[in-house]
Amino acid sequence: MINLLDPVFWTNLIDTAVKPPVFATSDFIFNITLFFATFFSIFFYFITLDGLSTRKIALHFRELIRFPMVTVQIPTYNEPVAVRCAEKCLEFDYPKDKYEVIIGDDSRDKSVSAFIDAFAAKCKGKVKVTRRGENIGYKAGNLNHMLKYSKGEIIVVFDSDFVPPKNFLKEVVKPFGSDRKIGGVQARWDFLNTKQSIISKLAAGTLMVYHHLIMPVFNKNNVSFICGSAEAVRKDVLVKLGGWQNGSLTEDTEFSIRMMKSGYRTVYLQDLLVKGEVPYNFKSFKKQQMRWAYGSTSAFLQHSKDILFSSIFNIRQKALISMTILGYITAPLFVALFLTGMLSFATNVPGPIDVPKFLFSLGENLFLTSGFIFAILMGFSRYGSYGKMTPTLAASIIISSLTVGVLISFYVAKGFVKALMGRPMQWHIVQKSGNEEIMPRHRI
Repeated sequence: MINLLDPVFWTNLIDTAVKPPVFATSDFIFNITLFFATFFSIFFYFITLDGLSTRKIALHFRELIRFPMVTVQIPTYNEPVAVRCAEKCLEFDYPKDKYEVIIGDDSRDKSVSAFIDAFAAKCKGKVKVTRRGENIGYKAGNLNHMLKYSKGEIIVVFDSDFVPPKNFLKEVVKPFGSDRKIGGVQARWDFLNTKQSIISKLAAGTLMVYHHLIMPVFNKNNVSFICGSAEAVRKDVLVKLGGWQNGSLTEDTEFSIRMMKSGYRTVYLQDLLVKGEVPYNFKSFKKQQMRWAYGSTSAFLQHSKDILFSSIFNIRQKALISMTILGYITAPLFVALFLTGMLSFATNVPGPIDVPKFLFSLGENLFLTSGFIFAILMGFSRYGSYGKMTPTLAASIIISSLTVGVLISFYVAKGFVKALMGRPMQWHIVQKSGNEEIMPRHRI
């Protein structure tokens, strides 16, 4: 006889009637998600191995006979560190009458604008300052505004935290003289503050994957991208293609695709290193990654038809472009893995745990889905200025990836989903150490 007041009856009913269906559903979703996460993870395993095995391509360009006019643009928003970047640009070993420096100041902070003005006044006409009085269109809008005042045949763009070497301008201009179809040139990024925190280490490791492993493979397959800083583009190509996409959160990626679709290509200069800052706290890192996920996904959706179905790209190029730009899809996949894994574990019928089997399954799943972590480790191993890969360094990278990296995945997933839904996202400024150091040093 059924006793409805008996707690055991309700416990058994829940175990037999509720938990198994929920467990079956969550376990099914987990396995489907695991399949797609493994697919993208294997891509990173393969492209890492390809990058490691790719010999450095010796790029030889003719020495400059004619020095084209160059405009160096430094877009900034409440960032006094732009002055440091401009100082370094003034040291270029390029004919002084053949390049100009423009700081595009969108700052709302009047003290920052006054600081930039005082610096420009000391430069006696060598540095111009442009202002719009608003920040419409974000960085892309600022770049388009500066374009109106740019005299150069070649446009060079630096984010405000970058510190280019003296030979940068000569080296980045050379490729343009060898082929009219070269529309852009990108230098390799290096990092000023890799050791600042566990966040900066993970942020630098993420970018190392791109610049040390993926970009050389792209170069080999003629599908290189410009990266938003330490880049150069032909002004006539930029104007011909309609300028930067106003409001884009990753104007570099979007414009790179437009260039490739129009028959132009970008050259990646692996030996030309330019240092910049990476986020050093969680808040800045999550905002940066969320913005990049949103912008890259939006760019792919906008150009997906041409990327996937046109004859512009061969099959290998289509795969490389699609998998790399859509790489941010791994974040929602890992979030789904985490949530469905926890749900299936919680709703499984209670019983003794087979510990060896559980640990083996956990290790197997981690291996299958850790292609990007493997790529970060290999990127660090090639990053000579940081030092050799040690067990301690490897452990810290793995631990930070499985802790901070998991938390960051939730924000990346948010950016990815927002892009899919066509919802707007604001540009978030990344906090930089240089901003905290530069104004006291130059206080006038």
